[in-house]
Amino acid sequence: MSETPQPQTPTRADAVSTVSVIVIAYNDAAHVGDAVRSALAQGEAVGEVIVVDDASGDTTPEVLAGFADEPRVRPLIRRENSGGCGTPRNDGISAAVHPYVLFLDSDDLLLPGAVDGLLAVAAERSADVVAGICVRRELPEGRETVWAPSLYDVSQGATLPGTVLDGVEKHPEFVLDTLSVNKLYRRDFLDRHAIRFPDGAFHYEDFVFSARVQAAAPRLAVTDVPVYVWHVRRQAATLSISLRRASLANWEHRIAAHAAVLDVFRTAGRPALARAAQTKFLDYDLPMYLRELPQRTAAYRADWWTATRAHLAGFEAEAVADAQAPSRWLHAALTALAVVPEGWELTRFVELAAPLPRLVPPYPRAGDGTPVLAAAPADVPLEGLAEIAPAELPVAVDGSVTVGASTRLTLTVHDLYGRIAELRPTAVRVVFAERVSAAEVALDAPLLPAEEGWTATVSLPTAKLLRAGRLAAWSLRAELRGAAGTIGNAEVRAPQGAVDRRGMVLGRLGRVLLVQVVASARRGLVLRFAGGVVGARQVVSGRFRRLLAMR
Repeated sequence: MSETPQPQTPTRADAVSTVSVIVIAYNDAAHVGDAVRSALAQGEAVGEVIVVDDASGDTTPEVLAGFADEPRVRPLIRRENSGGCGTPRNDGISAAVHPYVLFLDSDDLLLPGAVDGLLAVAAERSADVVAGICVRRELPEGRETVWAPSLYDVSQGATLPGTVLDGVEKHPEFVLDTLSVNKLYRRDFLDRHAIRFPDGAFHYEDFVFSARVQAAAPRLAVTDVPVYVWHVRRQAATLSISLRRASLANWEHRIAAHAAVLDVFRTAGRPALARAAQTKFLDYDLPMYLRELPQRTAAYRADWWTATRAHLAGFEAEAVADAQAPSRWLHAALTALAVVPEGWELTRFVELAAPLPRLVPPYPRAGDGTPVLAAAPADVPLEGLAEIAPAELPVAVDGSVTVGASTRLTLTVHDLYGRIAELRPTAVRVVFAERVSAAEVALDAPLLPAEEGWTATVSLPTAKLLRAGRLAAWSLRAELRGAAGTIGNAEVRAPQGAVDRRGMVLGRLGRVLLVQVVASARRGLVLRFAGGVVGARQVVSGRFRRLLAMR
């Protein structure tokens, strides 16, 4: 239940106003004001900011009351919490009076100029929907990445910005973008096709809403207009739905949403989009959760495995064939194994699900010599291995580190059923990437033949890896080069059986360095450093020990 906003007295701005911004909020007094101000700052094109308060129990209503002198802010107070994000957004759509709607969550922001930029494209291209760039901003670090870069980031090879699609069936890759908040919608388009969010306590409601939009074959303009800042607060007291992956219910909700997406496409007679959505699930959703399985309890893993196998059982063979090779192999393994694997066998699957997939030794073969993923019963053929482009090979690179005044890294590059040897590897570039600032330090070294494949060693002054006044964390990447160019990129991993190491070493001029060499959940090698007076104070206070415990 909710209170309907009172009719507004027309103002001079109404003559040029064309957009209703719909903000949804629940117990978010700390951020909702900033969200509303970012909408108002868009200028006269925004005729109203409808703020749907989903029965908050904190001071959110008081924050909204502070906008009483702003005629464009229209609070809509729900008396009962809906349990999700869909119902309050639907309330906002029903209350909107302007030709276009734009969605905004209370803990996020619209970027300056977003509305004018989207409206200009909508007018020029007669679009039902205009999609722009969403930036994921990690807090408190502030690191930013473009959401769905393959669709929107031209620097990463995206080709769709600047184009207009009459429906997305000729570009089924667009099903990757499941966000509702980075787009401007014609309200009459949504009404004409009865497009709304799932009501009630339905999570991942964006998935279904986006599918309903895509199934209606909109005239869709894709732009590189910066639109939206998606704040990712991993240390918040209440995590957003997308960050609650430690709960099995979260995965079950995601599966339910994906099943609903498939139903939307099939009911609308869009089988190509249904297949694309299945392929997207294999390449994106499945690996994201699979690579976190070692962090979960045995009961979670068993139930996750059962639920996942049941969902994948309905996937079409053509959709599986369109997935990337590592995803196809994981699908085959899940199909073959009725019970979740444990120990090293599970680790093997987890590493294959990494953002940079890695197929680790041993490299077993079937009786006829065919490469297989693992020992029986997971001895599924690695179909397509011979056809994978060199730059996309799931190459495995291990590293061991010693730290003193210099940091020395020794690499082992494993052959991959002979595929690496065929490409005649000659050298490697090791990239140290700092997680907070995104700074990089690159070193080159020759690859030398060894019993396990090839080896290389790089060294640099440890001082280059320190950052004044704070902890510095570095991940490592190896770029292999061969006679014909780049062979592949790999995250440098800790060898099997490696354990975390921490301690103090002496740097140059007797400077004390606090060092930790750790393996992430998927065994990615991470180096953490703190030095000088700041590091000493952290040790004395015990803060550094807590920092070392962070993953």
